[in-house]
Amino acid sequence: MRAAVFHEPGVMVLEDRPIPEVGRGDVLVRMRAASVCGTDLRISRHGHFKIAPGEHRVQGHEMAGEIVAIGDDVTGHAVGDRVAVPPNVGCGRCAFCRRGLNNMCPDYEAFGVSLDGGFQEYLLVPEIAVQRGNVFSLPETVGYAEAALVEPFSCCLRGVRSVGVGPDDDVLVVGAGPIGAFTVLLARLAGARRILVANRSRGRLERMTAFGADTLIDAGGRDLVAAVLAETDGRGVDVAITAASSPQVQADAVQALATHGRLNFFAGLSGTDGPATVPIDTNRVHYKGLTLTGTTGSSNDDYAAALAIVGEGRVDLSGLLTRTFDLDDIAEAFAYASSGAGMKAGISLGSDTFDRPTAREQAGALA
Repeated sequence: MRAAVFHEPGVMVLEDRPIPEVGRGDVLVRMRAASVCGTDLRISRHGHFKIAPGEHRVQGHEMAGEIVAIGDDVTGHAVGDRVAVPPNVGCGRCAFCRRGLNNMCPDYEAFGVSLDGGFQEYLLVPEIAVQRGNVFSLPETVGYAEAALVEPFSCCLRGVRSVGVGPDDDVLVVGAGPIGAFTVLLARLAGARRILVANRSRGRLERMTAFGADTLIDAGGRDLVAAVLAETDGRGVDVAITAASSPQVQADAVQALATHGRLNFFAGLSGTDGPATVPIDTNRVHYKGLTLTGTTGSSNDDYAAALAIVGEGRVDLSGLLTRTFDLDDIAEAFAYASSGAGMKAGISLGSDTFDRPTAREQAGALA
């Protein structure tokens, strides 16, 4: 099988590997679709602490496919099932896992990081991931390509839920990339009164109206706080979500909040983004009664909720997939994802239409 393998920062090799052998508790998935995440880009450039020097890893953690083999001890799954596999596998023992927060597990494993991920033709889901509930059956209404986008959507769902967006809220989303777009969709779904999106790139910013944004703020040459206050008659916004990795954005978002405003720091800061600490006016937090939150990743419960939202047709994620590449063109896909030219770069590993007959249906037709 073909696999795109990370060797070291800046080096990814398309290799021919044997199809993994399936153990008694394992599931083998024929990958059909995957998409490129900002985390994939960071790992490709800088590596990851869970990938030791000299260790090779297949990246990709936004993925969907079809089960082609199961171990003898596996129950609840069958050959032919159309599935998605969220990446974060908790230990199942720690206090966070016991509370359903596998995304906060200190001893986590993750597809595309410590386990081989979806940029390959066949994915082995090991027994621990099967037991922890990381194999989700897809609704018939969700195709493979859209299913690959549910993982980042679920992370945004966690972020939006943390600040309780509702019908009386003016919401500011800073960042007009895929995360910003997912967040706008969710804020609109939650009934936000008004959604403002700020971004430095005009090209991406103009796409946000298609996802439900009401007001676009070109932050390339404007003071963000001043622009937000001007758009809200000096009141500020009820909710702000930072979907851009910038210390200045994080500091500005606090200043842009109205009384009793809520803020979610969604995007983290890497070593190249600037200082690890951000100056925040804590007196303003105190006297305005502000709530500051941070979220990272998503739990399996978040993923289940996000998949249900997509399956019920309450949002349409297909508009975020702006270009699709074959696995052989993985380098081009990464370049496109880095360029900011579109939204999500998809990796096609077979048919991505939800009405394609599954292996089980094909077997029944042949019988």
